Amino acid sequence: MIHNPHQYQTMPLGIVLRKSPGVTRWARWTWQVVAVLPGAAEADWHLLRRDGETADYHISTPFLELHGAESEAYLAGLSDRIPSIFTVLRQTGDTQKAWEVLLVTASPYEAQDYADNGEDLVEKIPMPEGLIAWIRDFAQKYHEHETFVKRRRDRQRVDTVEDGVGDARIPQLTDVYRAPHRPAGKEVLN
Repeated sequence: MIHNPHQYQTMPLGIVLRKSPGVTRWARWTWQVVAVLPGAAEADWHLLRRDGETADYHISTPFLELHGAESEAYLAGLSDRIPSIFTVLRQTGDTQKAWEVLLVTASPYEAQDYADNGEDLVEKIPMPEGLIAWIRDFAQKYHEHETFVKRRRDRQRVDTVEDGVGDARIPQLTDVYRAPHRPAGKEVLN
């Protein structure tokens, strides 16, 4: 929960998607996010580079949103060996613009939620140095370290009553796990 409206920052982040020939007959093309462009202008599948059949496109420029309440997740992502931004892509069905960007995030926890649904493509892209510094400054500013408090047990004894042991229809305590007998005169119909 964000208590302070100032615990929120955004930055436009261009997404560069590479289209290259597939390696099997079942996949004509392979798609991979290869870069992010911090502070980029708006784009709609702008061709950046072509090398034979391989092409890099600046497909869109969504906003990377940072929230103060998510600072722990950002710090966890920055502590990875290679700090990364995560993009969530979904197929459009359009042959010219095959993918759309649903989300760009610095939170590995949020990215995992999308990866678990099986419908979206979640790509991990190494962060440029300037983006690392911007996210680290934000996360450290709003991170509140929670101290560990060991839970203490109360001294009340709860093991003195044997509720729920055995069958309640058996009145004696000698064999509480015994099956109840059938009253005389009752027949079982198959």
